[in-house]
Amino acid sequence: MKRLFLRLLAVFIICTCLISITALLPQAANDPGLPVLQGEIKARLPELFDAQGPKTEKLLVGGNTFGVRLFTEGVQVVGVSSDPCPAKQAGIQKRDCILSINETPTQTVEDVVRAIEGSNGSALTLTVRRGEQDLTITLTPTKDSHGKYKAGLWVRDNAAGIGTITFVDPQSGAFGGLGHGICDSDTGALIPLSRGAVMEAEISGVVPGEQGTPGELKGYLCSKKIGTLLKNCEMGVFGILSPIPEGLDSTIEVGTRDTIHEGKATLRCTLDDGVVREYAIEIGDISKGNTGTKCFAVHVTDPTLIQKTGGIVQGMSGSPILQDGRLVGAVTHVLVGDPTRGYGIFVENMLSQIKLS
Repeated sequence: MKRLFLRLLAVFIICTCLISITALLPQAANDPGLPVLQGEIKARLPELFDAQGPKTEKLLVGGNTFGVRLFTEGVQVVGVSSDPCPAKQAGIQKRDCILSINETPTQTVEDVVRAIEGSNGSALTLTVRRGEQDLTITLTPTKDSHGKYKAGLWVRDNAAGIGTITFVDPQSGAFGGLGHGICDSDTGALIPLSRGAVMEAEISGVVPGEQGTPGELKGYLCSKKIGTLLKNCEMGVFGILSPIPEGLDSTIEVGTRDTIHEGKATLRCTLDDGVVREYAIEIGDISKGNTGTKCFAVHVTDPTLIQKTGGIVQGMSGSPILQDGRLVGAVTHVLVGDPTRGYGIFVENMLSQIKLS
């Protein structure tokens, strides 16, 4: 994996789909507009999202833009004051997830603020998830110069942004996108998903990538909800689309890691004209046994795409990669030193997270 790219530049970045991952959303915990699954699809969720299940042989290939409104499990700690403060003294760390305070579940930033400011200086018992472990931490807020009780914490409870669909199951509407998980922009940690909505989205402009500076697709979420987000993991995001977006009307065979080979291929993505198009790339440096997100090298060779974007830009994560009439993978990373080069994930690795018959 290192042979080609380390000679160019040893620095890469995730070509993250979420163009505005830190965007705050009002009334996050009580949003009545999040879609609720019912009927047959709801009954099939355990079946659809049971990892390591059998895989479908054909899928609808994506390349479409989609929006995400994501709400965390608990409240994420994205920062702790560098000065002596109650949070630091209690041992709270960046990337911790506050699940409850005094046995009351915390779902929003407001829940945390309300508990701290209403403590009157009394000790609070926090249930905190750190990695795979749940901890009990005692936090005692102190008054600041304005007479309000504070703890020295920065927390976040939601995120929003835009990305690219990789594939859709024509039978259930189950989809996968990004080829990598959605991570917090401040901590870099995978955001634990509580619930989320899939929204219509539009690309409004393109900032081309340059050597040393990654580009991006600029866009915005529309008000129409088109599905539910159900899983955020290392291999991507997964959920149900209802209805399936227009333009996805033909299936394609799924390629395995054994069928992918070095040489010509194409990627599908949507730019600011709103049309899904295919662009020429070269696949190289394939790591057949890789179970992660950097399984092979991607080199953009299409002059039209290079002229418009400089190559791979933020927002193109999840762009499906086709070779020999098969869906073989998706774009995941871009090299900072050369935006025409990046990495891709085997579609098999994404499908390991979703069970399709």
